[in-house]
Amino acid sequence: MGKALIAVNAGSATLKFRAYQPDGVQLLARGLVDRFGAAGASLELDYGGRQTRVTLAGSGRDEAVAAVLNVLADKGLEAVAVAHRVVHGGDRYTSPVVLTPEVVDHLAELIPLAPLHQPASLAVMSAFARLDSKLTQIACFDTAFHCGQPEVATRFGIARHWHEQGIRRYGFHGLSYASIARRLGDMALASQRVVVCHLGSGASACAIHDGRSIASSMGFSAVDGLMMGSRPGNLDPEVVLYWLEHEGMDIAQVRQELYKRSGLLGVSGLSADMRELLASKEPAAKEAIELFCYRAAREVASLATAMKGLDAVVFTAGIGERSPEIRARILKQLSWLGFEVDLAANLARSQRITTPHSTRHAYVIATDEEGEMAREAAALLSGDVQL
Repeated sequence: MGKALIAVNAGSATLKFRAYQPDGVQLLARGLVDRFGAAGASLELDYGGRQTRVTLAGSGRDEAVAAVLNVLADKGLEAVAVAHRVVHGGDRYTSPVVLTPEVVDHLAELIPLAPLHQPASLAVMSAFARLDSKLTQIACFDTAFHCGQPEVATRFGIARHWHEQGIRRYGFHGLSYASIARRLGDMALASQRVVVCHLGSGASACAIHDGRSIASSMGFSAVDGLMMGSRPGNLDPEVVLYWLEHEGMDIAQVRQELYKRSGLLGVSGLSADMRELLASKEPAAKEAIELFCYRAAREVASLATAMKGLDAVVFTAGIGERSPEIRARILKQLSWLGFEVDLAANLARSQRITTPHSTRHAYVIATDEEGEMAREAAALLSGDVQL
């Protein structure tokens, strides 16, 4: 039986996974568990271009994780290690780490900082441990890529003792940004000042210079920054106090408002899916799209200030990679910076989507979070920690 390194990306309703050679380079299979942890869950696997679909007998996370291991075993692949995407590593974890009971306890302490994502990751780790206690598990962190930011980029304007207690800007989507940073070197952009726009149901932007994170739109949590599918992005904290004091909302209701009822869904009143909004003729849908693009363009200019200049913009993730209209709208608002969209290249999803005469250039690069996790985990296991 062949050996495989599995990269797992757990969400609240889905579980994405990929199997790689133990060196973390060659992709062997990819799959998705839909309705993860709920009744009616199903698993889809792509192995060498051949599709397999399995309906899970149970609704628990253990059954879902067992199905992942079993379907890979059916293809002759035995897991030697599992790499997990962990949204929040705090300021303790600046690189991937092998899971131990102590590490798991530390990650659980960070649940208040990532209440939507951290519990799902921990639940999957526990499920793998119950099924195979000897399986090596590795945590790869979305916050790690941003740990080298300048001190000024990490602070809020609050009392020092709060910062010292960990209330600071962390930044997220770091595995996505790390995968893009690797590609920039292949495109002669490694030394350039680049803003990467990770636009999906979760959205953020990051200033990258010399392959390092300089500043990020996200802060203490994954709610901050750009408007997202169902999260508001930048929001005056007095709004939250207003909800608590004058609307009688409790903490759970406020959290639901921030994570599930805002963003594209909240503004449009229709959907959190950009594809549905682009197809809609409703004025509220058009307003939601306009606000999404406006906020993204403003953030690009802000991050350019953090780098004292801007050479290029990169679009990635679901919306960033697949929506030429959204890319064009954002770049149109940035035309004063010298971006001139090549309409044909943009529609064709070419790597460069600006004209040869454009003062600055914009690119579309596919993100590869699972691939980044596999590379990081393989490097850790081999003892080569120079990531």
